[in-house]
Amino acid sequence: MKFKSITMVVVFTLFITTIFSQDIVKQEFEVKVITSVESIIPDGLGRSRLISSVDKRDYKEFTSSRTKDDNTRNKSKRKDIRVKGFEETKLLNFYNLAGIRFQNIAANDAVISSKLTAMISEGWDLIFVTSAVESDAGEKDGNGIFITRYIFKRKLN
Repeated sequence: MKFKSITMVVVFTLFITTIFSQDIVKQEFEVKVITSVESIIPDGLGRSRLISSVDKRDYKEFTSSRTKDDNTRNKSKRKDIRVKGFEETKLLNFYNLAGIRFQNIAANDAVISSKLTAMISEGWDLIFVTSAVESDAGEKDGNGIFITRYIFKRKLN
């Protein structure tokens, strides 16, 4: 019985020592969003691009808090939020004069895959993808886009 008690004390001591001896290191990451905008406007009139911001922004500079007592409007200026530094990669439109172009879709897939592969080789991890579409709403609405956001993260050095 005495041996069992000593063993339990040793195991408990090792467990507590292990927990408290570990350095608690805060993992710090950066996040990057790449957006593809692909036109679904008939007759090839749209513009399709893969967009990646180069300039950095701190959301706190453009954020305000509203409360029941203080309902002041956010006074951030749009010109301060806009970025001038970004990468713009041309993509092909889904449609041309003859209709939907499957070759264009395959070409866009190849270009987007190339960008994603480059990001991964630079140490980025793809953590989330989200897509949306704003499509033709009828005879008088010839507009539409297919948008996809690729969200990456990587450890800060």
